[in-house]
Amino acid sequence: MRAIRVASATLLTASALALSAPAAAAAAVGEENVTAFGFSISPKTVAAGGQVTLSVDGCDGDTKVTSGVFDDTTIPKGQKSATAHVFWDAKPGAMYEVTFTCNGSNPGSDKTDLTIATGRPDNNSHHNQHNQHNKGVKAGVGGSLGGLDLHEIALGGALIIGTLGTAYYKARRHTGEDNS
Repeated sequence: MRAIRVASATLLTASALALSAPAAAAAAVGEENVTAFGFSISPKTVAAGGQVTLSVDGCDGDTKVTSGVFDDTTIPKGQKSATAHVFWDAKPGAMYEVTFTCNGSNPGSDKTDLTIATGRPDNNSHHNQHNQHNKGVKAGVGGSLGGLDLHEIALGGALIIGTLGTAYYKARRHTGEDNS
């Protein structure tokens, strides 16, 4: 009989954890592309000195892409992408903001993030070439959260604590009834 209660409590806890995971995963999905034009950066994580591809869709004019981690880049009208070289002195582990600005029929701008990987490419010949551009580091965002906000974290924690508390209460209550 006790094994059934323990199994029930374990199943209840696992269910609560499983139900809180989709909300966390949904929040981690990017919230970019909220403009009238689409944009992307690939890869989203790159080593200092590496190269990224900047893509745009739906902008009928030039698209200017700016960041503190590479020189300003323009994707000319009629083209879908351009490349940019990340500065060699980009701080490993830092997250930099990248802004896409469309000056065509769908004007507007929006931002996404580019993360600098820990480690560098083998070719280090351009090291410290762009010290004057070392600006725009997005500090204090707690990169390990992956886009989760405090409300979602609190809700997930409350679900887990509530489930564990309920399982403990029921296990203790049933244990007390068996001893009498």
